[in-house]
Amino acid sequence: MSSPSKRREMDLMKLMMSDYKVEMVNDGMQEFFVEFKGPAESIYQGGVWKVRVELPDAYPYKSPSIGFINKIYHPNVDEMSGSVCLDVINQTWSPMFDLVNVFEVFLPQLLLYPNPSDPLNGEAAALMMRDRPAYEQKVKASKCQGQTEVRQHGALGVTIVASAYGFPARSYYSMLPAAMGLFSFRAAWPCKANN
Repeated sequence: MSSPSKRREMDLMKLMMSDYKVEMVNDGMQEFFVEFKGPAESIYQGGVWKVRVELPDAYPYKSPSIGFINKIYHPNVDEMSGSVCLDVINQTWSPMFDLVNVFEVFLPQLLLYPNPSDPLNGEAAALMMRDRPAYEQKVKASKCQGQTEVRQHGALGVTIVASAYGFPARSYYSMLPAAMGLFSFRAAWPCKANN
């Protein structure tokens, strides 16, 4: 196994051991999805996003490709493609960085400190500079939509069944035999844009 392959494997294991939910795309370790939660004490707190990560053959000498799968309203993220404008990933990447750095430092910093003067989403940048409260409200609404998109797989069924029997999704979820391996999903709780 070559050095880049070992490093890829080691970084991926380190990411999984840091309590990130990782979903592999295929048998290789070059493409996967990571569940990313918005940083605490930010307007993105409580949001959940699915982030696609592609590791090039030359990783860690070449940066990973990072993109949001579900929509996020942010000046430095293209709303349609999910592409991220993050200098440390795009230009100043170093083999000293790893995947945990991406999810614990780089992406949280991007959400905490948007740069509206170098936007991928011009509308979000303009709104942020012109009307900060309206921008924050739009982020919160988008956060709820993104959370629903991430948890839609499986959670929709719980909500429908729970509603049909008059149970709130939260109490019905605890009665599901998930521990027996029959289900592998989480219920999605209602999200309010004013959170």
